Amino acid sequence: MGTISPLDAIFLLGESREHPMHVATLQLFEAPAEAGSDFARQIYEKLRADPRVDPTFRKHPTGLIAGAALGWTCDNTVDLDYHLRLSALPHPGGMARLLELVARLHSGLLDRHRPLWEAHLIEGLGPGRFAFYTKWHHALIDGASAQRLFKRSLTMSPEPDQCWVAWHVPPRTPHPNGRVRESTATDLRRALRTTAEHGTAAARVARATLLRKELTLPFEAPRTIFNVPIGGARRIAVRSWPRERISAVAKAAAATSNDVLLAMSAGALRTYLATRNALPDKPLIAMVPTTLRSDDEQGLGGNKVGAILCSLATDVADPAKRLLAIRDSMRHSRSLYNSLPTTQALALSAAMLSPIVTGFLPGLARMAVPPFNIVISNVPGLSEQMYWCGATLNALYPLSIPLDGQAVNITLTRTADNIDFGLVACRRAIPDLTRLLDDLERALADMEAAVRHGDSSPYVLHSVQLDESRS
Repeated sequence: MGTISPLDAIFLLGESREHPMHVATLQLFEAPAEAGSDFARQIYEKLRADPRVDPTFRKHPTGLIAGAALGWTCDNTVDLDYHLRLSALPHPGGMARLLELVARLHSGLLDRHRPLWEAHLIEGLGPGRFAFYTKWHHALIDGASAQRLFKRSLTMSPEPDQCWVAWHVPPRTPHPNGRVRESTATDLRRALRTTAEHGTAAARVARATLLRKELTLPFEAPRTIFNVPIGGARRIAVRSWPRERISAVAKAAAATSNDVLLAMSAGALRTYLATRNALPDKPLIAMVPTTLRSDDEQGLGGNKVGAILCSLATDVADPAKRLLAIRDSMRHSRSLYNSLPTTQALALSAAMLSPIVTGFLPGLARMAVPPFNIVISNVPGLSEQMYWCGATLNALYPLSIPLDGQAVNITLTRTADNIDFGLVACRRAIPDLTRLLDDLERALADMEAAVRHGDSSPYVLHSVQLDESRS
């Protein structure tokens, strides 16, 4: 039996029917041209016949007392007939029906008496197309770690010699320095321990940044219609954008692609709120998980991962100025973190993350001031075209956790030449989630309209005041 870490215990203890604590991915595939109509079913039968399951996916909590788990136990075998399922969409299929099914699957709790994961192969999406939805409890494995497992289950060839899956992947490729990379959950647990061990240093850094107004801190966010108590039913919306569009705007603004993606989200949230007469005067604040490494530290061992609170400049009407404000906010915060010793950087990051815990505690969502308005995560993705069991991966949508007081979550990742957005929201609080997808497109188009080619390279950005009444 393994020990339940404090962070895992929080995820397990904070769960209820209104607050399922699991994350997921929705992968869309296209079968080979020569495949028959039962291609997804053939994959299902092949996976079902392979009993191998790695230890992580054989774990479930044990010693449950009043909802609290005392430890982990690892089963010798796993009932794949329960964990791996085959579903079919009603005719004529299509994305709308798929997302309705996935929203229902994403709303249901996982059985704590079994390993905390499920996988659903879904056929009937359309000719030659099928989907693979996998969810797991956040206490079992975090989203970034699961994404790495999915990467290892994919191949660069459309003719694999074996079908790998996240619950049984090929051997890990060693890190260049010989060390194995650790998960984001491990990073966070280390950061929380560091906070406890170095509380004086963290308090000193936090006090200094507060006095100098160098860093956006928790509880500076305005209350919005997103920051309300939530129910257990979910709504899901997904869409992909060509990466070249984001890269072109990033080049024009001397920004990163992540800055542009944050600005897309900021513009969408501004429009969504403005059309409902609910846009606050103060800018929305996003919690942005990020690496704390400088460029010359990339590839080194160890961990330096944390979270930045970023002003989304939603009080700025001009899309160009909004992007530059976000760019400068992220650049400044990252620079400040990188200027700190590792211990203090991790301690300060843990202080930024600590208000998330309030989202696990019923009733606190009604507090006067939310710690931040939304979590926007950019999960490392796939830079090349990948395949699974001979099928082409067309999209990989990450789906995360809304919390009490955080009714919408935006998570995105790269899949080859696209950026895939996965939006998850409380079905009751956000009944028109798909409007946010249209608002994301508008936000990107507005930034593109602000880009013009100057007399010389690189591109330059000029300000454009846009009509806020447009919907």
